[in-house]
Amino acid sequence: MLIVAGHLVLDPEDRDAHIVASTAAVRLARQAPGCLDFAVSADPVDLTRVNVFERWARAEDLDAFRATSGDPDDEPVDFSRIRHFEIEQYSIQDRSQRR
Repeated sequence: MLIVAGHLVLDPEDRDAHIVASTAAVRLARQAPGCLDFAVSADPVDLTRVNVFERWARAEDLDAFRATSGDPDDEPVDFSRIRHFEIEQYSIQDRSQRR
């Protein structure tokens, strides 16, 4: 399993627009083969922070998703407004117990 997790930092006036623009990517990812979870969300405490969380069955699934292009009618994400980011990718052995 592969987990991608971290956060982005934007100006407070850009944060919500970034989340709205990410909606199409979230929808596409959640429909992609091997996607177990995908979220882009506002931090409830820090008005500049956007949290990112992805969980994929295999690294190849993530690579295939990243290689696809989105719908040209979707609102584009303006990555130039990101001031800072910290995102890590973790490859793990699935030992979870579903409850």
